[in-house]
Amino acid sequence: MPRLPLSGHHLLAATGVRSRARHRADTHALGHPTGPPTTRAALRELGSVLDGVRLVGALPRLSTAPRGDGHLVVDIPGWKAPELSGAPLRAYLKRLGYDARGWGFGTNTGDPRRDVERLSRRVLELVEESGSPASLVGWSLGGVIAREVARRHPDAVRRVITYGTPVTGGPRHTTVARAYRRGPDPDGDRVAERLDATGPIPVPLTIMFSRRDGIVSWQACLDHTSPDAEHVEVFSTHIGMGIDPDVWAVVADRLARR
Repeated sequence: MPRLPLSGHHLLAATGVRSRARHRADTHALGHPTGPPTTRAALRELGSVLDGVRLVGALPRLSTAPRGDGHLVVDIPGWKAPELSGAPLRAYLKRLGYDARGWGFGTNTGDPRRDVERLSRRVLELVEESGSPASLVGWSLGGVIAREVARRHPDAVRRVITYGTPVTGGPRHTTVARAYRRGPDPDGDRVAERLDATGPIPVPLTIMFSRRDGIVSWQACLDHTSPDAEHVEVFSTHIGMGIDPDVWAVVADRLARR
């Protein structure tokens, strides 16, 4: 097949026919967060609905994703996001053959210490029922919770996939830093940083980040300590990640890996 001109490739990627995601193995050279995203980046979030338009063009390639093996997948929403926010992704994963479920606690109100405790109990119960480890998929703060559940109970978790999740700095590198007292509990993030240094998460991690993220500094999403962490760069806004077909395709591909 002849190689498409650059403009043609960009057009197919912009319409969702092709993926814009790319694996990044050079994260140590990408720098460190210096604060929250700029106001200009935050304003780009207003166009998040456009990320969902690419779903239409991506339907053919999404339909060819590997079939699921039926294992349990728990989806965890981001800060202030209702559980319903993950319904489109869960519906897609169910069509692939996974036992995809919401986390069961409604809107994520921003208490990670409490939520790690109660989600740990729920995951252990569900894993005991199913007889096999679960995969955890977390958006933003939901990914922080997923990481800590996996750290506590690695035998119950086969894989963690996060997108737009701050690994370092917590609220200090998000737009809620401008209203810090109203953000998620910062103490939990400091604890997580210490744990990353002394007890890295032992399960496979897939970490998606975007330079167009207007909510979380993309550098804060990079994990430099976990032994089995891979990074994938996507090109959607923070809010748009939940309906970005490239995010869905990465989730489906990684869930199918053993």
